Amino acid sequence: MMHNIGINVKLGSDCMKADVVIEKIFNERGSVITTADAVRAGLSRMTISQFVKDGKLERVAHGRYTRPETFADELYLLQQQSEKIIFSHETALFLHDMAERTPMKHSLTIPSNCKLSPTLADGCKVYYVKPELHSVGTCYLPSKMGNEVITYNMERTICDILRSRSRIDSQIFAAAINNYTSGKGQDWKLLIEYAELFRVTKLLRQYLEVLS
Repeated sequence: MMHNIGINVKLGSDCMKADVVIEKIFNERGSVITTADAVRAGLSRMTISQFVKDGKLERVAHGRYTRPETFADELYLLQQQSEKIIFSHETALFLHDMAERTPMKHSLTIPSNCKLSPTLADGCKVYYVKPELHSVGTCYLPSKMGNEVITYNMERTICDILRSRSRIDSQIFAAAINNYTSGKGQDWKLLIEYAELFRVTKLLRQYLEVLS
């Protein structure tokens, strides 16, 4: 989850060096920092550009940087590409430990009135949803590297895979339904509510009857 930082460093002959300031920002922000973070901390945009040229920072998206030596957290870095990205379907199953393997392509959902860059769209499995349904059932979960990413809760994810079952491997689909019904922490009331909202109530009942 994003948090504002309160670093207020004025650079000068008697102040901290730029690399120390950058390290302090990373300590506050985590794996990725922004140009805005650096400017608030008293660094210039030219300094950031020089850090990139010198190999001290790696640009991962417009105005976003990470340490070159940091092992990339793919999910976290993907989410930095757009504030509209919510991990869903197969990737949500993986984050909830309801899938046995990492997806070949990460699945994400964005509002139907938005677009992703061609590079990002080609590298991911993209689902579109009405803007008013985009934020329904969101939650924060840690990636496998410990960074918080935005995904959907289990109930929304079950409804999503029901709606998109033709695009999902049948084994992954069956395992997800079975894992949900046999696991712990289910919210059946919420699942029914979401099923009605996403118009998959009939499908949900059919699959639950098969498993009962």
